[in-house]
Amino acid sequence: MSIRYTPPTPEDLRNLKIELGYTGEQMASLFGLAGNNQWRKYTGGQEPRAMSLPMLFLAGALLNRTATVDQVFDWCRSVGAVVDPDTDGEQQP
Repeated sequence: MSIRYTPPTPEDLRNLKIELGYTGEQMASLFGLAGNNQWRKYTGGQEPRAMSLPMLFLAGALLNRTATVDQVFDWCRSVGAVVDPDTDGEQQP
């Protein structure tokens, strides 16, 4: 199964940081980044980096360690990502 994905915007990620009340270092740790300098590359500058789905998924799973995969995808959507499993050609139960 493939997944269509559009990352959250830099503004979405800045809003998440505010919502969580985290520092840049805490956000970097949550997303598996080396530090605040790396986090800022996703939230600003002339050409901010796009957050990958694995990084976003990791953060969602770490914030709710008992969540199902679908619940983590829902969280990804709640912070601004578009996550759409492409089930074309797959049999549905």
